[in-house]
Amino acid sequence: MSNIVTLIVPEAPSRTEERYSPRVHKRGNGPIRLGILDNGKSNADTLLDLLVRSVMGSRPVGHKISERKLNFSMPADDQTLSRLGTEADFVFSAIGD
Repeated sequence: MSNIVTLIVPEAPSRTEERYSPRVHKRGNGPIRLGILDNGKSNADTLLDLLVRSVMGSRPVGHKISERKLNFSMPADDQTLSRLGTEADFVFSAIGD
């Protein structure tokens, strides 16, 4: 079994691109604030759990915020994006099935 995980990042224009700017993690080797956005599809939670456990095994996580979209075919609402944007240094989102 291989220990290599390949992540594919599909990039598309974001409707919130103008409001949120990329941040540089300034905590060095200190704890990070991790955000999770579950899109609501089956098995997305399983994939996200795997990613979170992997991160927690290699980096200290001081705070974790989890959000779940109500409808996987629609974008996350502005309040959810705002919470993730202010409470997390990094956000994972996943598609399941």
